[in-house]
Amino acid sequence: MPSDLLLEATGLVKHFAGRRVVDGVGVELRAGMVLGLLGPNGAGKTTTLRMLSGFIAPDAGTISYFGRDFSAARSATKRLLGICSQEDTLDQEFPVAENLLRYAGYFRPRVEGLRARVDELLDTFGLRPFAGHRPDELSGGFRRRLMIARAVVHRPRVLFLDEPTTGLDPQARVALWQLVNRLRGEGLGIILTTHYMDEAERLSDELLVLAEGRITARGQPRTLLGAVLGEHVAVYATAGDAALEERIAAWLRAADASTPAPIMDEWHLPLRAAQLAAFAAAFPALALRLREPNLDDLFLKLARDGEGAASAAALAGRAP
Repeated sequence: MPSDLLLEATGLVKHFAGRRVVDGVGVELRAGMVLGLLGPNGAGKTTTLRMLSGFIAPDAGTISYFGRDFSAARSATKRLLGICSQEDTLDQEFPVAENLLRYAGYFRPRVEGLRARVDELLDTFGLRPFAGHRPDELSGGFRRRLMIARAVVHRPRVLFLDEPTTGLDPQARVALWQLVNRLRGEGLGIILTTHYMDEAERLSDELLVLAEGRITARGQPRTLLGAVLGEHVAVYATAGDAALEERIAAWLRAADASTPAPIMDEWHLPLRAAQLAAFAAAFPALALRLREPNLDDLFLKLARDGEGAASAAALAGRAP
């Protein structure tokens, strides 16, 4: 096993109420890496995280941390995992510094010099001015900082961040991004779930996209965008011209091109370079504005593809 490989999971499967909610998912995480886990609600992200972090057991598949089978060394391994959930699980009756001290105490004797570690995190996370304040006296951004600080107080090697910036203002989000980058620089392996596509693109070294419990795409952000979408997104308006829209749809079907996404009064169409030239030649009167593809485009495409698969399955008289 490569020395920097922290986590390897293969073929993970999980059923709930007779429904397969995770179907053959595999994950690799290395030291100093952020893995972005993306997908619409119900895609299987949370269930995958719960299996990887040991809250539930997979029905099939294997999970190994640091070259050891997770199921055979669960207690020792969980001491090396840090978890920051979506829910605010802070102890509201204790001030900030006491929250960190008490949580770190659960992991002794691994952590030595607890107060020195807490002092370090108060400074790193900008919490020093609030050390004597209760969590309910903090802003949302500083509560999230405290939750992440608590998740790393015992010096884990793997950190799970489940939608860490949901509900925060832009300034607080950027501050948390900087903290995540700092933790990555310290060698932590981080698994991040988020619904913010810009956040996933900025922070992730690799992306894993789930839909209906399966991996539909994976790779480095820019490489993944190019492979799935192409080099360009053409933006155009049809002013409700149904005949023009049908001609465009027919051209796209013949060219085996992506389906455009309607956003407000415009269409956003991912195209490869050769397709773009042919599309522009086929519709010379259409005013095109070009931009680079982003993760929002990828997310919309995968969602449309999923809807199409579900519709086809329904027409065939079977469940998707």
